[in-house]
Amino acid sequence: MRLLVLFVLSVALMVVDARFTLLKPVRSQMSLVLMESYWITDLPQRLWQGVASQFGSRTELVAENEKLKTENLLLQGRMQKLAALTEQNVRLRELLNSSALVNEKVEVAELIGMDPNPFTHRIIINKGERDGVFLGQPVLDARGLMGQVVELMPYTSRVLLLTDTTHSIPVQVNRNGLRAIASGTGNPERLELRHVADTADIKEGDLLVSSGLGLRFPAGYPVATVKEVIHDSGQPFAIVRAVPTAALNRSRYLLLVFSDPRTAEERANDAAQAQEAQDRQDGSAAPVEGALPKPASAPVLGPASAVPAAAVATPAKPVNKPVVKPAATRSPAATGGRE
Repeated sequence: MRLLVLFVLSVALMVVDARFTLLKPVRSQMSLVLMESYWITDLPQRLWQGVASQFGSRTELVAENEKLKTENLLLQGRMQKLAALTEQNVRLRELLNSSALVNEKVEVAELIGMDPNPFTHRIIINKGERDGVFLGQPVLDARGLMGQVVELMPYTSRVLLLTDTTHSIPVQVNRNGLRAIASGTGNPERLELRHVADTADIKEGDLLVSSGLGLRFPAGYPVATVKEVIHDSGQPFAIVRAVPTAALNRSRYLLLVFSDPRTAEERANDAAQAQEAQDRQDGSAAPVEGALPKPASAPVLGPASAVPAAAVATPAKPVNKPVVKPAATRSPAATGGRE
């Protein structure tokens, strides 16, 4: 009898938790207690990593150090080029009255747990509502997008991965801009593109990036790589399978993306207002009252430029040579009697 009562109570709690939000405060408070259990269960791995790092061979450490130095030098060279391209991109965006924000703000988070339900792909990270995390926030690792935040707690959050069967994301082919919808299959190593026309220009090896449609995921981040395209002449849509670029089963440190919440119209208006303010500031240098403005296109004069303005204003009479009349037409009065 007691077992039956507990069973009915468990079913009732699951129904209430799934249909209503009454138990959300209780779950948030329980997360504070479970946070300690996550830390305790992760302690053996931390201790093992610490011991292994202490007993690493010196030769391996020296070789790794040299390799890291070489990679650091190469990355610094690439970063110099990227810095110049970023500055150029900023200037072009300002000319187009677009947003001056090029790179989104990110924050590092750590994976501390996984959902034990085998039919859902969810993970738990050590950043929560107190850290500024919000529902729907994009999450990515060093290789590409991983998913989005679907549940908030004070100090932890749950992230729904791209491969979950209830998750879909708008993508586009990086090669030609073809848009599609990538949906999860329940397999952590595979995504499927739904409703892709059989004649669409998509092939194996194409990189799929986020398109930015829906204003949930920022545009341009890698999502998956096309692995297989199956064309069936009897079907209107092709079967397209892709492999996620993110290491969903191996990544431990993640990035939370804080993108610009403004719409495209708001960003354009803000940029236009900033440009107008800059123009007013540049034109605020008015000439001093009482000062004689200098003509912008005055010709360069020689020593005669020191002549007073009154003399310059009166044009000089041209010096014309007297017209010498022929001797037959001269009169004694005109010549003064001198011949």
